[in-house]
Amino acid sequence: MSKRSAYRLPPALVDDLTRQNPWWQSDPQPVLPVFRRWPYQVLDQRLRDPIAPIVLLRGPRQVGKTTLQEQLIAARLAAGSDPRRVLRVQVDTLPSLARITAGDEPLLRIVDWFESEVLGRHLNAAARDGEPALLFFDEVQNLPSWDVQLKTLVDHATVRALVTGSSALRIEAGRDSLAGRVETLEIGLLRLVEIAALRGFGELRPMQTANGWGDWLDRDFWTRTAAHARRQATVRDRAFAAFSERGGYPFAQTQVDRPWQEVADYFNETVVRRMVKHDLGAEDTDPRVLEEVLRLACRYAGQSPNPVTLAREIQLVLGRPVQAVEVSRHLDLLDGALLLRAIHPLEARLKKRTGHRKLCLADPMLRAAWLQEIVPLDPAELDLRDDLQVLAGWIAESVVGAYLASLVGLDVAHFPARGAEPEIDFVLTIGDRRVPVEVKYQRGVDVRRDAAGLVAFVERGVYQSPFGLLVTRDEVASEDPRVVTLPLRSLLMVR
Repeated sequence: MSKRSAYRLPPALVDDLTRQNPWWQSDPQPVLPVFRRWPYQVLDQRLRDPIAPIVLLRGPRQVGKTTLQEQLIAARLAAGSDPRRVLRVQVDTLPSLARITAGDEPLLRIVDWFESEVLGRHLNAAARDGEPALLFFDEVQNLPSWDVQLKTLVDHATVRALVTGSSALRIEAGRDSLAGRVETLEIGLLRLVEIAALRGFGELRPMQTANGWGDWLDRDFWTRTAAHARRQATVRDRAFAAFSERGGYPFAQTQVDRPWQEVADYFNETVVRRMVKHDLGAEDTDPRVLEEVLRLACRYAGQSPNPVTLAREIQLVLGRPVQAVEVSRHLDLLDGALLLRAIHPLEARLKKRTGHRKLCLADPMLRAAWLQEIVPLDPAELDLRDDLQVLAGWIAESVVGAYLASLVGLDVAHFPARGAEPEIDFVLTIGDRRVPVEVKYQRGVDVRRDAAGLVAFVERGVYQSPFGLLVTRDEVASEDPRVVTLPLRSLLMVR
C-alpha cells in the first residue's frame, strides 16, 4: 500500500468505480465491438510513447469515444498489463460523484483513492518501475475545474492520461491552462473509409492518414487523389451510398436492419435531446430557443443566414421577442457541442470580417432526423428526385464544410461576395497560401461557368492561391490548370 493514508470516498462512489473497472477483481469487461475507429492506432501509440502526458480526444456524443477507451484498456489487459495500473472514470454516469464538492477537487480525490487502494504504491514509484498508471477520464468536461486538477496531477506525478469530452466550448476553455501538457485529437463522424470497413464493403484506402497540409497546396496531389479514388470506385460508391442513406454516426451504420424512423427517434433522444437537456442545460439556455435555433440551422444547412432573420422566425414560433444576440449565443453552444460547424467569413488583407457564419451540420442525419425529411446525396438516388436537387446542393455544401472543419490543424473559412469579388464556398488557409473550394452538386457542371469564382480568386495574386478546387456530384474533367475537379465522394476519401 502507498504510505499516503487512504482518502475515503463515499461508499456509493467506490461501488460505482469498481463497477466501471471490473478488471480490478478479475471480472470481464462488457462485450466490445471488433471494429476500431481510426484514432485507435494513434491513441495506442500515444499511450506507449507519449508526446504529452495527456491526450485529449474530443468529439460529439455517440461517435465512439467511450468504446475507444474500453478497446485500448482491453488490449493492454490482454497483453498482460497489471489491471491495478488502469483507472477508468466515466464522469457522466457517476451520480455518486456529486457527494464530493467542487472544492474537494473530485478528480484528484479519486486518483488519491486509486493510488492508495488499488495501485498500492505512489504513482511515481509505479512509473519508476516501468509500469506508469494509465488514467482514462470520459466526458471530463462535466467536472468543475477539471483542467486545473489534471494540470496539478501531471505536474507532480508521472502518469499517462486519455481524456475525452463532447463539449468543445468547455474543452477549449480548459485546454489553455494545459498548454505543453496536452495533445488534442478530434474524432468526428465515421469517415468514408470507416463506413466501408464497418459495413464489410471491402478495403477503402485514404489518400492520407496523417496531417500533411503542405501536400494540399500541390495541384498534383489533388489529381492523384482523384485517380486514387477512381481506382477504388466500386467500394467508394457503396460506402458513399451508405453515408447518403444513414449518415456517419456509428450506431446508424451498425443498425441497418432497423427501420429508419426507429434509428431517427433513437438519435433525437440520445444525441439531440440529451445535448439540449444535459450538456447545454447548465449554460443558461432557453431549451425552446435552443431547439428552434437547431431546427433553423437544419433548414439553413450550407447557408449563411443573418441572425436577425433567424430571430424573427423564432419569434413567430414562440410568440415572444427573441434577440439576434441570443440566437448567435445559441449557435455558439451548438457549435461547442460539435453538432454543427459555424464557419466564419475569411478575414484577409487587414479587412474586417463581413457577412455571417456558414452553418454546416456535423452530419446530414441530424437534419433528416430532426426535420423528418430525407434528402439523398447518392447520385443514383438523387436522380429519382428532381424536386430535391437544389436542397441536396445545400446539404452537400454543409457536408464539405463540416468535413473540412473536423480536420484539426486546417484553417477553414468562407468568402462572402465583396464588391466585384464573387462568393466562394470555402477557403482553406495553409501557411500564407489559400485554396478556394467551390461546391457544385448538380448535373451538367460546366467548369468554365461554374468555376468562374474560383478562377477570379486564384488570379488575384494577393490571396497567393495556386489553384481552386471544384467539388462536384459526378466525375467532371477540367482542362483549366487553375481548377481541379473532384467528386464529393472522392473528397471524403482524402482522410
